[in-house]
Amino acid sequence: MEGSFLLSVVLSGLFCGTLLGFIMQRGRFCVTGGFRDMYLSRDNRMFYAFIIAIGVQAFGLHLLVDNQLVELVIKPFAWLSTALGSFIFGIGIIFAGGCATGTWYRAGEGLIGSWIALFGYMLMSAVMRSPLFGSFVTLIKAPHYEIGSIPQTFGISAWPFIALLALFIAWVIHREIRKPKLTLASLPAERSGLSHLLFEKRWHPFVTAGLVGLIALLAWPLSQITGRMAGLGITTPSANILQYLVTSEDRYLNWGVFLVFGIFLGSYIAAKASGEFRLRSVDTGTAIRSLSGGLLMGFGASLAGGCSIGNGLVETAMLTWQGWLALLFMIFGAWTATAFVYGKRSGKPSPSPALART
Repeated sequence: MEGSFLLSVVLSGLFCGTLLGFIMQRGRFCVTGGFRDMYLSRDNRMFYAFIIAIGVQAFGLHLLVDNQLVELVIKPFAWLSTALGSFIFGIGIIFAGGCATGTWYRAGEGLIGSWIALFGYMLMSAVMRSPLFGSFVTLIKAPHYEIGSIPQTFGISAWPFIALLALFIAWVIHREIRKPKLTLASLPAERSGLSHLLFEKRWHPFVTAGLVGLIALLAWPLSQITGRMAGLGITTPSANILQYLVTSEDRYLNWGVFLVFGIFLGSYIAAKASGEFRLRSVDTGTAIRSLSGGLLMGFGASLAGGCSIGNGLVETAMLTWQGWLALLFMIFGAWTATAFVYGKRSGKPSPSPALART
């Protein structure tokens, strides 16, 4: 890469990733915990927050598209690989104790279990892109529909679907406002002003979701300036890191690689400044679960063509069949693994060490 171009890739990718990692760490924005709690305690608040992030991004993204400021590249809808891969990915996030992005930001907090899960995720994501698995992936992705866009399927604009999302989000927010406010015991504030807001105050998940949606929107123009015609993505950049270390080929160093490094950096900054960073070891059983979860995540996301961010947040905002089917099967996979790990539904979740603080 030329020096000036490489610098723009590094700076914009790191900038976007650092913002995302900081916000997700401080807001405890965890898809895994949200899917788990939907099953265990019928608590849908984090899932609703995720829909808000999708809606914010969808509204801004289609404004940019209509004004020809960004370009959407929509792939054919490989329904079999999307469903199967997302289901496996959903199982993996429960065992790993975090989704793809959650694993990156929790690694920045010093959680060794997340380091182990992250290694498994990166390794399997890279292996799935090797000639060893190439024919298998091609076979599973063969059944497909050419039109991957939901609006194009019905021959209408994207805006009616965005309006439906907006109505759902308005209902969710109205419902949340009407709920009785719970008073949570907390330690006296030690900071004031902006420092208290950024590093001490508990963030509402809906506020965090709105910020995540805005960062996801920002990723589109920043990424496309460097020639990468996509928004946020975690799986391919994670695989590219290992592929670069093995081959030393510059083609693997793109905007997405610096994005995921930025997530780690932003989380570390947030955790360190808020006093939440510390190296936390895990026992052998948790290490094995974390590794197996990471491997399942890498396998599933590679089949599905995306993770909880690439499919669950970005493709859904693009209004593709792939994104919404993937989100549905990720939830089914997470519920299946939750039932295996925790048993039958109960009033309150009781996290294992692998899933602590999700």
